[in-house]
Amino acid sequence: MLSTGALRAHLLAARLAGPVATTREESLRSYRLFAARDPRVTLGLDPESAWGERDLIALMADRCGVSADPGQVSGPDVIDPERTLGGLDAFAGRLGEVAARRGVVMFGTGHPHRLLGFYAALADALSAVGCEVLTPAQGRCVDITTRFGVRTYNLEYVRGVALVRERGARGAGSVTGVHTHSPLPVRAALEGVVEGGGPLPELVVGDHGWVCGAGQLGIEAIGLADTDDPALFVGEAEGRVSVAVPLDDAVRSDYYRPLTRYVLNRACLSQ
Repeated sequence: MLSTGALRAHLLAARLAGPVATTREESLRSYRLFAARDPRVTLGLDPESAWGERDLIALMADRCGVSADPGQVSGPDVIDPERTLGGLDAFAGRLGEVAARRGVVMFGTGHPHRLLGFYAALADALSAVGCEVLTPAQGRCVDITTRFGVRTYNLEYVRGVALVRERGARGAGSVTGVHTHSPLPVRAALEGVVEGGGPLPELVVGDHGWVCGAGQLGIEAIGLADTDDPALFVGEAEGRVSVAVPLDDAVRSDYYRPLTRYVLNRACLSQ
């Protein structure tokens, strides 16, 4: 069993928390764009309140531990490891509750190169205790606006976790898909559930648009978020995201393995 102290040390050593790779400049830019309701950073969330840049700095200081000083405009951003640990405990709690009632879940990620293994291990554990892990709309085309224009991707699943990848991409080099913030993949997946006449998920687990897009539609959602992803924390503050765990979401994929063990143990899902 991984102790809280050992995980805290790992969070700091791997730069999942503490001073992280995300810069203050990147975070402030995201806060400005969110305040302007730019869809690239609202991630499918339609905020109920008017969130100005200073409001977002205050929120992120409270939820993540970043500096609350608007005058700090450069350097690495900082995530309080205690807030990460608290978020992981809450995250595990929601997984444990769904597992106890053999609920219906859906997993999806916009960070497949980094987080696929983390989510896949959780999907495997929930499936093993009798939860239904949904994989609807396999192969469906999703048109997503990128900085290169509108690109068409396919919605696919790897070990029960949804991701999008280039049309026609196959093989080991493409198995982890592409990075996206869009809420369109979760909308396509949920449309597939409705069309198939199956049950909607009781819980969506993921990041970026998967969490905000599901939460906006009234489906419980939990996920991971970096300091430049204010939408998940706004969603949590407004009651449409159940849990947003603050951490760096783009470190090496193997650095998330201790988090997997910790969450599975806390959720009573360790095998």
